[in-house]
Amino acid sequence: MPDVNDSLFLRALRREPVPRTPVWLMRQAGRYLPEYRQVRAQAGDFLSLCKHTELACEVTLQPLRRFDLDAAILFSDILTIPDAMGLGLYFAEGEGPCFRQPLHSVKAIEALPLPSMKDELSYVFDAVRMIRRNLPADLPLIGFSGSPWTLACYMVEGRSSPNFGRMLSLIDKEPEAAQLLLEKLSISVSDYLSEQVMAGANALMIFDTWGGLLSTAQYQRFSLAYMRSIVNSLKAKHPQVPLILFTKGGGQWLPQMADTGCDALGLDWTYDLGEARQKLDGRVALQGNLAPSMLLEDDDSIRTAVRQVLSSYGHGSGHVFNLGHGITPDVLPERVKTMVDAVHEFSPGFHLEAT
Repeated sequence: MPDVNDSLFLRALRREPVPRTPVWLMRQAGRYLPEYRQVRAQAGDFLSLCKHTELACEVTLQPLRRFDLDAAILFSDILTIPDAMGLGLYFAEGEGPCFRQPLHSVKAIEALPLPSMKDELSYVFDAVRMIRRNLPADLPLIGFSGSPWTLACYMVEGRSSPNFGRMLSLIDKEPEAAQLLLEKLSISVSDYLSEQVMAGANALMIFDTWGGLLSTAQYQRFSLAYMRSIVNSLKAKHPQVPLILFTKGGGQWLPQMADTGCDALGLDWTYDLGEARQKLDGRVALQGNLAPSMLLEDDDSIRTAVRQVLSSYGHGSGHVFNLGHGITPDVLPERVKTMVDAVHEFSPGFHLEAT
């Protein structure tokens, strides 16, 4: 019987020998696929799609039918927890996520409830269970959440922002209120990810999309400390489930991130993969880090860029090929196939000891 624990993806996260580098993509289910756009139109809007078990399962599986990927990732959104806390998430055309009840006061933060996972977020776990039933037995499913810091940025700002000035002002002027919010989110994220594991997720990823806005001292206090708490909680409950941390713009903090006890670190495209590997000396696996914009280039350029990423990491296991951030909607699916096929073609040469 096929065993998901023998998959290339989970073996690479454990830094065990593999015959080639596994590959999956952030936002691999999304607007660049015409079949996704059809299902989203059927759902009516993005949030309705996330909350519809069968449709969320369908769009999770769509990229696996097109491309020979080594993992599926749950189709959902990082802002499901704030929505479950009563902030009224909606998606405005051309603006992205917005909240009807943003946290614009300390009193609002103090009154913020912890959501009941099984009552408020059962649709997420139902989707995980359905996806797991429909996946091949040996293909891993990745569950995920936003980091407390990243969730707090949206909750305090009330919408997406280039610099999240309200949240940065809060940690400067009302640090205790910021920490109270982050503590509530840390508890919720830990519970949320644990429930995903119990529903069938085989690996977990925390997206700290806005950690790069912070200074080093701020990052350690307001982002990393809470991710460390989540890692500790999850490792106590699910020691066998690998956990990937990803801070966009956080390449300078990789050693401190590895100190959390996570299994792997995601890198954006601004940091050299080989330098990161040397700095971390095999303490964790690494994921990344082709620039998403490369998928807008021609096939030859994509193949060259794939080889450069593989060469940067070098020989041996412990690397999961990915983009340095999510696929953009203007990418042609054919270009994604070129990239995936190039990983399959070139990466075995970097794993000769496993053949």
